[in-house]
Amino acid sequence: MSSNAWLPLLVLASSLLPGLVIFFLAERRYWTRTLLNLTGSLVKLALVGAMLWGVFHQQQYAASLPLLPGLDLMLRVRPLSLLFLVLSAGLWLLTTLYAIGYLEGSPNRSRFFGFFSLCVTATVGVAMAGNLLTFLIFFELLTLTTYPLVVHRGSEEARRAGQVYLAHTVIAGALLLAGTVWLYTLAGTLTFTPRGFVGGLVESHRWSLVAIFVLLIIGVGVKAALVPLQSWLPRAMVAPAPVSALLHAVAVVKAGAFGVVLIVYDVFGIEVAAELGVTGPLALLAAFTILYGSARALFQDNLKRRLAFSTVSQVSYIVLGVAIVGPLATVGGLVHLVHQGVMKITLFFCAGNLAETLGIHRVSEMNGVGQRMPWTMLAFSIGVFGMIGLPPVAGFVSKWYLGLGGLEAGLHWPLFVLAGSSLLNAAYFLPILHRAWFCEPPARWPEERDFGGQETAWLLLLPTLITAALSLLIGLFASLPFTPLEWAQLIAEREFYRP
Repeated sequence: MSSNAWLPLLVLASSLLPGLVIFFLAERRYWTRTLLNLTGSLVKLALVGAMLWGVFHQQQYAASLPLLPGLDLMLRVRPLSLLFLVLSAGLWLLTTLYAIGYLEGSPNRSRFFGFFSLCVTATVGVAMAGNLLTFLIFFELLTLTTYPLVVHRGSEEARRAGQVYLAHTVIAGALLLAGTVWLYTLAGTLTFTPRGFVGGLVESHRWSLVAIFVLLIIGVGVKAALVPLQSWLPRAMVAPAPVSALLHAVAVVKAGAFGVVLIVYDVFGIEVAAELGVTGPLALLAAFTILYGSARALFQDNLKRRLAFSTVSQVSYIVLGVAIVGPLATVGGLVHLVHQGVMKITLFFCAGNLAETLGIHRVSEMNGVGQRMPWTMLAFSIGVFGMIGLPPVAGFVSKWYLGLGGLEAGLHWPLFVLAGSSLLNAAYFLPILHRAWFCEPPARWPEERDFGGQETAWLLLLPTLITAALSLLIGLFASLPFTPLEWAQLIAEREFYRP
């Protein structure tokens, strides 16, 4: 096996092996657990960086293992894979640092970090899947590895949230499996192909393909939190802040959105999907989800629930970009996969800082918190401006390309959806900033902890400031080489809209 075939396997192993070892570590083995976590994160990031350079220069990275007659467990790394891989590997490192600080002194840390590593293993498996069967296997492994993280606290509320999460994702997995099997009986292959592999079946199996498309989109749409499949996500906010960050920015929700991209572009192909008439309804569903999530966020006093409904809205920008037929909309949707992840993880890190430092869990408790925790609230403010879509933060770049993509496709209504969402984002985010920066702080905070004169623990603040800076820098320097925008343009040109 060549080195190019080994690299995808090593990317999986870099989190799988440390995770398996961590399960057997005693709770007191803090330094050993930390070393395994950080070594795995750094190795994975280095391997992904090497493949990023290689793929840019047209190198191929693929590995296959026989699984079923005529079907392999196939890992293949290409530009689209790397967009998700870089996001996952980079944010896993930062989330690991954050989780080490957040969970210091907590029980069951070996169990937490074991499943944490397995979750990231499943996520990178989703990113590198070379066919729909491999995607399905890792997609379901993601369900199994994130459930213990959702219920980690062990409270009755956490158990109920875990039950809702499991019920949603298991049913969705069954539908995804049904669509996959049905598609294989018609096409005789499940290998992802730029511009799709079902074009020759349109005339003879048109309505079967429409039904399969619906099954597959529902199957991934639960994790992507498309309405009406989103109710598990706000409930899951009972989980610790690092898990919330993982769910929203790195793993579950992003895996669902990535699945939509694969189904539309690599299974059906955007032209065939448009010919079947399924892209229009998908775009309308995304638009409704964008506005619904923003409207629900307005009425949430719990900070993490407000952020969760914001995620429901923001992730559907990716789906909207996918469903609008045109290169610019594709770029807007793909780049938002990264931009939303970096901005949203910043906001969840900030929410965790507030909870761990001052016991703040609600928006109504945030009066004057900017005076007590200025760096955390500066990072929060950057994330907020990005979510609203204000330049030069990354969110503006995404919305700019989505708007241009709508006009390129001859559609004006996406502009009104984007504008309406931005106004709603401002309506539920700006009052938080007003409270934090301009209101008088209370005489005492709900549950303040002493960090020796520091704002909060440095392991909580450092990742927060890094992701906030990234949110600003990838928007400010969006046109430079190897930025998310430049890479999204490369994907659209090389894979989906080749001459």
